[in-house]
Amino acid sequence: MSARDPYHALVVNALEKDGWRITDDPLYLKYGDRKLYVDLGAQSDTVGAERENHKIAVEIKSFLSVSPVADMESAAGQYALYKRILALQQPDRAIYLAIPERAYVNLFQSEFGELVRDTFSISLLIFDEEHGRIVQWIP
Repeated sequence: MSARDPYHALVVNALEKDGWRITDDPLYLKYGDRKLYVDLGAQSDTVGAERENHKIAVEIKSFLSVSPVADMESAAGQYALYKRILALQQPDRAIYLAIPERAYVNLFQSEFGELVRDTFSISLLIFDEEHGRIVQWIP
């Protein structure tokens, strides 16, 4: 299992504030002889048409390295792999890539970021790293 993202605890707290219950930390997946770990599994028990018994997987990426392109390549590949395995094993669970708001503004809103997001059909959970809250969900 790899090291936790620096924003792991912040995202956990933000999800809980938003009405999510963390069910898996990490969410364990197995495919063939390989073990994989998505950062979080969560469920919303909030009554309402959109979120009642809704399950999600959340992969957290900080985008703090010196190469945003390398970060994007890594995040997109990991997201795509997890998304495919979840579709086979837990089709009722949606996956989101949790990213700080500055990464969304500086990277995902660019032409390059839009290409990557569209190519891999990436759903985003955007969080405010200063205030520890979820800013936006983009399915």
